[in-house]
Amino acid sequence: MFFAILFPLCSLAAAWAVVALTGAHWLLGVPVFVLCFALLLVVYVTAWWLQVLPVDRAKPLEKQNPRARAACLSIGGLLCAYAGLRPHITGEDKLPTDSRFLFVCNHRSMFDPLMVICYLAKWNISFISKPSNLKIPMIGDIAYNAAFLPIDRENDRAALKTILTAADYMKRGLCSVGIYPEGTRTRTGALLDFHAGSFKTAQRANVPLAVACVRGTEKVKKRLFLRPTDVYLDILEVIPAAKVKSMSTGELSDYARALIEEGLSK
Repeated sequence: MFFAILFPLCSLAAAWAVVALTGAHWLLGVPVFVLCFALLLVVYVTAWWLQVLPVDRAKPLEKQNPRARAACLSIGGLLCAYAGLRPHITGEDKLPTDSRFLFVCNHRSMFDPLMVICYLAKWNISFISKPSNLKIPMIGDIAYNAAFLPIDRENDRAALKTILTAADYMKRGLCSVGIYPEGTRTRTGALLDFHAGSFKTAQRANVPLAVACVRGTEKVKKRLFLRPTDVYLDILEVIPAAKVKSMSTGELSDYARALIEEGLSK
């Protein structure tokens, strides 16, 4: 990616220029490099953000903003590149190409959704996420316009509204939807309890359910900027819409959990 190379080079040039012009010790170049790099990223995100305005969160989207979608891919791709993700993906051929679907997976790191968004870009998957993620300045506005949705699991009425909106997005073909039924990242690597209500989204939309498991993303932050990290995403099974409809949410939750546990044991 062009910007993945450009930003560090510009930052390095700025650091060298400051040290050379001031005659300061070379260590001064380190904070200059970091500051310049951070400013370039902020400018880059701001440039995308300005393209997706105005933002009206009072009602569901009529259609996905293509610039917001492009921004998610571009910004996410930069973050994955800088973090040193080295993806290994299996089972892509199982994902539907003729319909939208609900994507469910275990959750180990903030890089989990970034990996899916960037490396499964062909399937246009937007995520249901915790509300705080969509409150991040500029990033939240971009994500909302790309059909990402917040879910408040402490408020049943609000959570149901999110489920209905996500189902509507899939019915109308805006995007496929990704959700982490654990509700939050695991801190130990062990699967947390699943929220069975998450699976209502697929039933409401009458779409297939794609079950996946991710491994290795929890190691990324430990190796950040030091060395690449091999991360693995396996598409385990796609349950047809008719079978999803015939099962209870509890049965779907148990079935998906068993598949993921088996996938993680590899």
